[in-house]
Amino acid sequence: MPANLTPQYRAAGARFKSAHTLEERKAALEEMLATIPKHKGTEKMQADLKRRLARLRHDEETRTSRHGHAIKVDPEGAAQVVLLGPPNCGKSSLLAALTHAEPPIADYPFTTTRPQPGMMIFEDVQIQLVDLPPVAAQHMDTWLPGLVRGADAALLLVDPTSSDLPEDVEVVRERLAGARAPLVGTLPEEVDPRDNPLPTLMVITKADRAREEDLKVLEELYGSQYPLLRISVATHAGLEALKVAVWRLLQMVRVYSKPPGKPVDRSQPFVLPQGYTVADLAERVHREIAEKMQFARVWGGKLEGQRVARDFELRDRDVVELHV
Repeated sequence: MPANLTPQYRAAGARFKSAHTLEERKAALEEMLATIPKHKGTEKMQADLKRRLARLRHDEETRTSRHGHAIKVDPEGAAQVVLLGPPNCGKSSLLAALTHAEPPIADYPFTTTRPQPGMMIFEDVQIQLVDLPPVAAQHMDTWLPGLVRGADAALLLVDPTSSDLPEDVEVVRERLAGARAPLVGTLPEEVDPRDNPLPTLMVITKADRAREEDLKVLEELYGSQYPLLRISVATHAGLEALKVAVWRLLQMVRVYSKPPGKPVDRSQPFVLPQGYTVADLAERVHREIAEKMQFARVWGGKLEGQRVARDFELRDRDVVELHV
């Protein structure tokens, strides 16, 4: 379904791109969210706007914090994905296995006390993973929910060998929901405007050490609420499948720019939310190109350089040639 974006939305988008202050960017995003047409064709765009607005609000919280407890991790790569879970669920080990980061790893609880970022490579895209301190009934860092609200997605790690299951996982879910950052398998159609639901993949760690019956109980318990994946850092089982699952969770597409008369540039794809159009890509390339673009040609799927309209919805791995 085409997005059919309104002139008011596009004007707010232009103000966002030209904004110089956090307050100006926040006001423009709020207007974009208020004026975007509300239908199925814009659901993913609405979710992207909410995540960007949450990230700005977290920046605002960081700047105005009086007690020095707010902590920020600048987003890098195509998206920012936070690693969440109870103590000793394997977050730091997973971060080390998927990135070049070297977080402290130990068998005792609360080894991680500060955010630990690392870059995960998925094919030709880099995705930032951020290992966060564990969440438990007796402790959750005051700054943690703000950072979670600013992320694009989450991995909720579960240790099937834990004697505290499922209570320890429920504590994580309940405490983040209480902090206006509910972890959801799919974004709900109706949501409290104060909430920032975060698309979440449940990762069952230490699958090599768990009993099959315990794994099946977890899958039966949470399979209707989250996409699930079994992994083992020790044996590397499921790690490549996890990268694919993270990419699918993010609901983004890679688009390659092809200058007219020149070969396609596949070195640095533009990464956009699903549902974005040729016009949205043109704005990402350059505002002047977006204003002057006459038409575009697309290669991908069944298209072999066909001319398309500005509201043509882009798909993963499309090659686009913009004409001004």
